[in-house]
Amino acid sequence: MPSRDPAEPAHGGDPLDDELIGLDPDDPETQAFAAHLDRMHRDRPSFTVEGYLDGVSDFADSANRAQGGRRLGAVVLVVLLLVVAGYLIVDALGFVLSTWL
Repeated sequence: MPSRDPAEPAHGGDPLDDELIGLDPDDPETQAFAAHLDRMHRDRPSFTVEGYLDGVSDFADSANRAQGGRRLGAVVLVVLLLVVAGYLIVDALGFVLSTWL
């Protein structure tokens, strides 16, 4: 009998299936757990534009699921980032206009 890789699932399916054995696939909590495991095991490029945009997408999805203080913290963080970006844009435009005039 050939030896199998311990990282491979015993039944040849998705590695996440091993962690979901015995759970009802129609249960909303099981589906949420499976989605969480998928996000945790997702392999994406780290130092590319696509990787950064994927990270922003994950942050937005997490902020939309958050409640209470975590949601408020995410909103405050986004507002601060937008204020800083707006300030930098206005400052750059002011510099450009001041050098042309």
